[in-house]
Amino acid sequence: MIGEDTALNLGVFAVFAVITLFVLYRVGSRSARASDYFAAGSSFTGPQNGVALSGDFLSAASFLGIAGSIAVNGYDGFLYSVGWVVSWLLGLMIVAERLRNTGRFTLGDVLAFRMRQRPVRAAAANVTLVISLFYMIAQVVGAGGLIALLLDVRTAGGQALVFAVVGAVMVLYVLVGGMKGTTWVQIIKAVLLLLCVTLMTAFVLGKFGFSLSSVLETATTKTPLGPEVLEPGVRYGGSPLAGLDFVSLALALVLGTVSLPHVLTRFYSVPNAREARRSVVWATWTMAAFYLCTLVIGYGALALVGSDAIKNAPGGENSAAPLLAFRIGGVVLLGIVCAVAFAAILAVVAGLTLTASASFAHDVYANVVKRGKADPRSEVRVARLTAVAIGLAAIGGAIAANGQNVAFLVGLAFALAASANLSTIVYSMFWKRFNTNGTLWAIYGGLGSCVLLIAFSPAVSGLKTSVFPDVDFALFPLENPGLVSIPLSFLCGWLGTVLSHEVADPDKQAELEVRSLTGIGSGLR
Repeated sequence: MIGEDTALNLGVFAVFAVITLFVLYRVGSRSARASDYFAAGSSFTGPQNGVALSGDFLSAASFLGIAGSIAVNGYDGFLYSVGWVVSWLLGLMIVAERLRNTGRFTLGDVLAFRMRQRPVRAAAANVTLVISLFYMIAQVVGAGGLIALLLDVRTAGGQALVFAVVGAVMVLYVLVGGMKGTTWVQIIKAVLLLLCVTLMTAFVLGKFGFSLSSVLETATTKTPLGPEVLEPGVRYGGSPLAGLDFVSLALALVLGTVSLPHVLTRFYSVPNAREARRSVVWATWTMAAFYLCTLVIGYGALALVGSDAIKNAPGGENSAAPLLAFRIGGVVLLGIVCAVAFAAILAVVAGLTLTASASFAHDVYANVVKRGKADPRSEVRVARLTAVAIGLAAIGGAIAANGQNVAFLVGLAFALAASANLSTIVYSMFWKRFNTNGTLWAIYGGLGSCVLLIAFSPAVSGLKTSVFPDVDFALFPLENPGLVSIPLSFLCGWLGTVLSHEVADPDKQAELEVRSLTGIGSGLR
């Protein structure tokens, strides 16, 4: 059905891709200095950065994954949206201002400020690479599913080839653009994505006489769940274990946002703390409007397409929004929606890859290997090489995770981020006794426990929806490990500190406190 108009689909799609790549080239070609490549020279205003933040955050999980999860799981799918919007309040109240005042390019700047530089920067870089890789895998899965839907590619080998090509294009975006080019693409992408979901919402409501009740009533007739699709508990109900899994997911979503490296580094692209706060306010309102639209799109896809058609399409649940676009607007709207969604994924992956490569180049190469004496140009060159390496790893992971709901995959990345980074950020900012030993215990304890629990969870094996459904080595009962790994990270940080004989530097702590509150000495405008 969709594959019959492949040429037109790809034509609309290619126009968007070429335009965004041109913007990246024009803006990114001026990123000669390290501060330009990593932090856009701190040249963006709060509203600009806020829209870019929403563009950085509204990914394949937000558009494709949540719409598909609502279409298949109903009310329970919308819980992802609630968690992500609420999480930005923590960013506004706790993280944005202090982080902007303390660091320069990466999370390692903050964590290593009053600690021993080399081990902490190495740990920060390691955790940034792991989190970014998990997040990127979800984005490549979403993007590959889109292209597979456009080309009607249904074989495993064909989809693997699609993933490889998509991953290569995404790495190219980072190599060309840097932070400044990536930011402008994220701004353009966020505006296009908001316009796209708004139009789709209006079209869906128009099909039902602008009655949300009619949309929901029709949706109940297109799924085996019936009226239960409007009630909580379809995915996370029915047993105490499912309830615990939901609590674990909610904890990861709410606490993970303010721990994601690519979100945290975005605060460095504004000139001061006031603009950082304005960024979060703009991002929060933008995303709240977006997620309200996904509720209508999800149930609209269920009402007009049906759950069976969505599950059986290339990309599975992730194809709900494109299939809805085809149903209400034909080939042209399908091409536009796929192009905008792909641009959304490209911008997110560009931000992720840039953050991971910047962390390795700045924290490991410049400060650990070169001991703070690296040439800025060589630092940028190492960052670009790192971008290629992590892009290849993401392609391999996406091929293994093909068919998984991208919102679910991103939920795991949020658990990793909250487990490894949140405790170290909070302790570094607010606990005077916190030391290097505690930092390393918190980072590696949280990251290691989370990765281990994911590996032995139903997300990887034992269920039909697992990455490896034909084997069962699931020893941990929850699909998302946040309920265990996040508190464990705080415990590890506390134990590592109190059991260590190392004494925290009171002068550095005082300097950090003044700098985080006032911005004095930050070295950025």
